Amino acid sequence: MLRVASHVGDARSLGLPADLVADVVIDAVRMKDDVPTDRRYDVVLTVPWAAPNLADLLDRGVSWVHVTGTGVDAFPFDLLGDRVLTTSRGASAVPISEWALAAMLAFEKRLPEVWHDVTPDRWRTGVTLGGLAGRRLALVGLGAIGSRVARLAQAFEMTVVALRRTEQPSPVPGVELVSSLEDLLPGAAHVVLAAPLTAATHHLIGPAAFSAMSSGVHLVNVARGGLVDQEALRSALDDGLVARASLDAVDPEPLPAGHWLYEHPLVRLSPHISWSGPGAIETLMDDFFENCRRRLVGEPLRNVIDPVAGY
Repeated sequence: MLRVASHVGDARSLGLPADLVADVVIDAVRMKDDVPTDRRYDVVLTVPWAAPNLADLLDRGVSWVHVTGTGVDAFPFDLLGDRVLTTSRGASAVPISEWALAAMLAFEKRLPEVWHDVTPDRWRTGVTLGGLAGRRLALVGLGAIGSRVARLAQAFEMTVVALRRTEQPSPVPGVELVSSLEDLLPGAAHVVLAAPLTAATHHLIGPAAFSAMSSGVHLVNVARGGLVDQEALRSALDDGLVARASLDAVDPEPLPAGHWLYEHPLVRLSPHISWSGPGAIETLMDDFFENCRRRLVGEPLRNVIDPVAGY
């Protein structure tokens, strides 16, 4: 029997599968509620940041923590101790990769700028539009999300080059791997960020990275806002180096009122929703339920996080 303390809902709302009903009990615990001292749990199912009562829950016998989503850069590792931490890494790869492709197509096809909502003075059929075929895509990160973006880009006949954190071969045939931003960025029409945020990747896209990019580049961030030095981005936008920044992740979230990213004409800003799509919540939970099955029979858990590396 696994007893789960959940910050994200009860068994019914989370869709506990029938094969786990007899072996998994899920108690919904609101993040700000006091935790009874006599309550014991095996697992905490939580969000990837510090819930107010997380420390109290962890002291109730918990040996395993699962966070919904992929990134754990905001998770309080100092509370983890020797407990195992897992995530739903890659569960949102399909909708996020589709968002990235949609952003690239919108940039190339000048959407929605070319749409008409009033009668024009004349029908302007000579507008020049771009395309993806034959363009170079630079991917920062080649995990589940980056790999999915690569496959979709190849379907549009793009040339895909990627920088990844390991020396493993590309999981996507035809993707060229490079070892530095200096080799990755020159000549790229689109740069997509799909890497985890760690101490090593904080402000990875800063002045040096922008200086390596080709003029007119389109920057797409579907990862974490902290990957980008936003003041360096501002300079690159104002100088005309970056033609557009499509940002689904910024720092902080939400941005304060009056922040320049709201107003800049070359920025397309969305509120970290690229993960959303049909069945998104169910897909996020699939990894947790599969790990419940593994824990019940003593098999190794999937998507275990290395606290030292931060991913």
